[in-house]
This record gives sequence, structure tokens and C-alpha cells, in this order.
Amino acid sequence: MLTELQIENFAIIQKLHLDFLPGLVIFTGETGAGKSIIMDALEAVLGGRAETTAIRTGAERAQVEATFRLDSAVREPIHALLKAEDLLDDPDYIVMGREIRREGRNIARINGRTVTAALQRSVGEYLIDIHGQSEHLSLLHVRNHLHLLDGFADIGELLAQYQVIYRQLVEVRAELQHLRTLEQDAARRMDMLTYQIQEIDAAQLQTDEESNLRQDRTRLANAESLAKHAQQALIVLEEGSPEVGGVNDLLGEALDALRNLARIDTSTEPLYERLSSSVTALQDLTLEVRNYAENIEFNPRLLDQVEERIDLINNLKRKYGETIDAIIAYAQKARAELESITHAEERISELEERQVSLMTALSGYGQALSQRRSESAGELSRGIEVELQDLQMERARFQIEITQRPDENGLPLQDGQRVAFDANGIDRVEFLVETNPGEGFKPLVKIASGGETSRLMLALKNVLANADKIPTLVFDEIDQGIGGRVGMVVGEKLWNLSHQHQVMCITHLPQLAAYGEQHYRVVKALQDGRTHVEVQPLADQKRLAELAQMLGPISEGTLQSAEEILKIVHHQKTGKVEDKSK
Repeated sequence: MLTELQIENFAIIQKLHLDFLPGLVIFTGETGAGKSIIMDALEAVLGGRAETTAIRTGAERAQVEATFRLDSAVREPIHALLKAEDLLDDPDYIVMGREIRREGRNIARINGRTVTAALQRSVGEYLIDIHGQSEHLSLLHVRNHLHLLDGFADIGELLAQYQVIYRQLVEVRAELQHLRTLEQDAARRMDMLTYQIQEIDAAQLQTDEESNLRQDRTRLANAESLAKHAQQALIVLEEGSPEVGGVNDLLGEALDALRNLARIDTSTEPLYERLSSSVTALQDLTLEVRNYAENIEFNPRLLDQVEERIDLINNLKRKYGETIDAIIAYAQKARAELESITHAEERISELEERQVSLMTALSGYGQALSQRRSESAGELSRGIEVELQDLQMERARFQIEITQRPDENGLPLQDGQRVAFDANGIDRVEFLVETNPGEGFKPLVKIASGGETSRLMLALKNVLANADKIPTLVFDEIDQGIGGRVGMVVGEKLWNLSHQHQVMCITHLPQLAAYGEQHYRVVKALQDGRTHVEVQPLADQKRLAELAQMLGPISEGTLQSAEEILKIVHHQKTGKVEDKSK
């Protein structure tokens, strides 16, 4: 339910903060006082249209923020939406915000974080239903009618059983579609997969061979240069020049000198040992260089073979993957697909049998759902017509149209027909109404009168009170074209509805307003030469005066009439409470 609403610089509202309680909340005030502006602000914060024209003159931005306490009926779907976007903070509350900037930007927020207007609308649809102008009515969306009828019929458990089988059928059909697609091109695909597997297998690839091949190619391609440099190193190390011996010989002479030195001065023994180690290391190095030089291979044929192997790997990489590991993985995947195609016919046969079994079971549940809906549709229609009679629409008739669409691939019915189906069954449900005899039944959206629309919505909401999970309902224009006597009836129905929902109502009828458990008066005020909206909470004598003024100029007579209305309402409320306690 809505617990708090803050509005700033929206139209002629400078700054407004409202706190709301459960039950029936009434807004009254003269025409043009700003009641509808509050509703416009509420629609904006729920993701509705927000134009820059809504910004108060002289301000750079308008802001609206609404806080909701999440009822158990809507907590789960709202939590799902918020968790998907990492927006869930307090599991029991949600804060919706809207900022309209002069330069044209609109910023939607949920729990202080910027979101898309689409997400804000999706969340808002679970929180408030505004009944006034037709485009704002959730009940005018045909997609909601089936769910409302199901809620009234209390078929949640049966629908859940249907949906379990439906999901299984969807999975079976998806696999069948995949296998049949493979089967249609199976021969060509099998040939291709077999060729690819054989081509990769024939290469006998090793994970690390590519780097080794590149090293081999480098050595083979540069054998002459490698031999030249190795031989040059050996000459310096072993042979030297005619004037100077090789490095090994020279170091040997130096080693003999240090040995003799150490015999005389033992403190130089470390120098001898260090040079001795170096000479040994140099001799080992010389041996390795000689072995390297002897193993340098001048083999053009082997170089060609290495080049061919590298070309083969590059060709496979172009076809199957950027690395040898990727090529090997491709072959494994191809084997699995080939195995799948090889056994596809057998699997298709199994799935087709499974599909028939699921379709038969689903048809049974679908027809049971349809029967329950048909049985409940008449009861729901009669209940709504009774409500409409109470609301001075005695000639109005209500009808629920349940149809099925033929589909040769649909569920088989007992009469042999096949009909389309989805996750909710085989039925298409639409609410129809005839407000005047002879006009014929029409979709709800075709109702022209705002007052008739609001009263019809009230009738629907009363009958569907338990099925409708939206926690807050707002009614505007509901008293259009009705008098005080019917106003009492409407007020009582709104009050009854407020036992399952928080209900807000804008009204000009004191007989309706008297049922409110929280009453706000909306007035225009002038401050520093500028008009702004004030909203005053009313209770006791102030509320009595407001009801009297709604009847006419305040006088002893209107005050007495207002007091009498309050007494009647109090008697009806307490009587209802006593009846419920018995």
C-alpha cells in the first residue's frame, strides 16, 4: 500500500508531503483545486508520461517520490523484478521516484537508483490501479481478464498442474524441432562431420608441437649461419691464433701460475679455486658448443617437411579454431553431433511418443480449466450485474466471453477438434458489457462515459476483491452523474472494498466522502503573488464543515444534514462490523 507521497514543483504544487493509512482515503475540494494534479503526479511516479509542461513555472525540475509497503500478494513478483536489476533493499518497502527536468530529461528511480521508465511501469502495475480515464485502467487490458477470472474461480492449483505438463511439453517440442532440423540435412551433415573428424584425426595433432616446429624451422633455415658462428666460437676457445693460443690454453696457463702462487702464499688459495671452477665451466661449455656444431643439420628436405607440417596446422586453424587445443575441441564436438545424428531417428521416435502422451494429459487439464472457468463466468457476471444495479446502472448487463482458437497443431478436444493453447490453457477470455439495452455487448474499452467506467470498475473490484491482488486502488470521477442516494451506496461499496485494498477516491459527494477513514481537503492558496496547492487533513469539526460545504453554503441546515450523513454512515459501518463478528 502507498504510505507516503512527496511532490515538489509539479504543476501548481510547490511542495507537498502526504502520509497515508490503510482503508478508504478521501480527497475533496472545489473543481480545479488540484486534486487531479496529485493523481497526475502519482501516475508519473508509476512510470506514466511526464511532460516538461508539468514543471512549476520558474523551477528547473519537478520531483515526485512515493513509498510503498509491500503486501504479501505482490511481494514475490516485485522482488523478482528488483532482484533481476539488483535493486532490492528493504524486502518490505519500495521507494519509487520520478524527476522531470526543464531541458527535457526524465529520470525514473527505484530505491534511489536510476531505472528505465519501462521497468518503473512494470513495478507500478503491481502497486496501484488508477480508475478514472480509460487509458489508465488495468481492467481494460484484455490480457488481465483471464487471470482475474481464474482468481475468482480459485483454480490456482489446477492451473499449476497444467503448467508443469506444459513446460515439459515445451522442452520436448524444442528437442524434437532441433532433431528434425538435423534430420532434414542429416546425410550431408554426416558426410561433412565425418570428413572434418577424419581430417583432424589424420593430422595427429599434439598440444605443444607448434612451438617446437617453429623452432625446428628456424634452425633448419639458418643452418649455415649457425654452423659458422659455432665454429668461430670453437676457434677462439680451443685454437686461438698463431700469435696467441686459445682461451682454454691461456686460462690453463693462468691456473698453473695461481697454483704456484698458492703454494707460497696460502691466502691466495681462494683465487686459485675460483679460476679452477671457471676453467672447468669453460671446458664444459666448449664441449657443448662442439656437440651443437656437430649436430647442425643441413637438410633441405627436412625443412620442407617442417614447412608442410606448419602449413597443415595453419590450414586446420583457419577451419576449426585459433589454436591446436581449439581444433581438438572442435573434433570432439563434431563426434558428439555425429553421434546425435546417428541416433536421431531413435530419439525422435521416443520424443514423439512422449509428445502424444503429454498432449493427451495437457488436454485433460486444459478442458478441466475451461470447464471451471465457464462455470465461474456465469457466477461472476451475475455478481457484477447485482453490483451495477446498486450503482444506478440497473439496465447494464455483463458478460464473459470464453473462446478457443482452432489450430491443427493444438490440443485435441473430446469432440475431435484441435485448439491453440499456451501456458494458461486453451481459453481466450474477455469481459464485455452492455450499458444500455439494445446496444449489444462491447469490450470494456468502448465504454465512453468516465462515470460509467469508474462505476463498472468499482463493481468489478467488489466482486473480484479477493482475486485482485493490486494493493492500492484509486477512483476518480466515480461520482459523475449520480446523486446523493447512490453516493451512499458507492461510498459503502468503496468502504467494503477497503477491507481488502487501500482505496483512494476523489469525490464531490458528501454522502460518499463520509465513508472515508482518512479525509484530505485540497485547496488553492495564494502566497507571495503565486498560486499553490495545499492539502489539509480533516477530522471532527473540520470534516463536518467540509461535508456541509459540499452540500451547499454552510448553515445550520447543511451542518445538520452533514451530521446526519455521518451518523448514518457510522451506523452502517458498525452494523457491518457487528454482522461480521457474529
